[in-house]
Amino acid sequence: MGLNSTVVLTVVLLTMMFGAGFTSAVWGYGLGRSALKEITQPDVRPNNLAKNKNGTRHDGVILLQEKDILATVKKRMEGKDTEVASASGKNAKKPTSAQAQKPKTENASSASANNKSVFPIVSRDGGVSLEVMEAARQGNSLVLSVNLKNESQQSVRFLYSFLNVTDDKGRALSASVEELPGQLPPNSKVYSGTVTIPTALVENSKELTMSLTDYPDQKMQLQMSGIPVAQ
Repeated sequence: MGLNSTVVLTVVLLTMMFGAGFTSAVWGYGLGRSALKEITQPDVRPNNLAKNKNGTRHDGVILLQEKDILATVKKRMEGKDTEVASASGKNAKKPTSAQAQKPKTENASSASANNKSVFPIVSRDGGVSLEVMEAARQGNSLVLSVNLKNESQQSVRFLYSFLNVTDDKGRALSASVEELPGQLPPNSKVYSGTVTIPTALVENSKELTMSLTDYPDQKMQLQMSGIPVAQ
């Protein structure tokens, strides 16, 4: 008896579920049909397209003739659409390359002449002379070409870590010395070397001041100012 009631209950539940699903399907179909009632598909059948040869409108669809499309493509390929813009560009007066570059050339020549006019910059003390012969930019560095000469009667020792370089704003700059001897003999020979400063440190500077003293006595003071920063 219990088994029969379970079977009956199962059948009833399945029947109710099937009925509810069928009712939902019918109701959804009816809603969709009513929503699409006013919407129609454009009539683009081949027979109807053949009847219209002038590119007229068919229910929101504009049909273009093949010859018109080809003509438009041909004009664009030939550049006819840009003839007006090209003509106006040709009529515009452009400065010649010589005119465009002339101011820069004059400025560069003037700056170069001004820089050369101040060299060499010389400082002497105790028979020893330090000269700055040139300032030039090489890559990412400002390179000062310098000469050292000892005309005294005794040798002089230098420790180049004591070389002090500052800009016109009073900032101390990092500098490295190459090819100058640590011990300068009294033979009046000219020794040439370089003082190299990263250009990033002198971007906003116009002039430099440089000083060097002997080691360890520090009795000699070689100092010079007004060294122009090469642009």
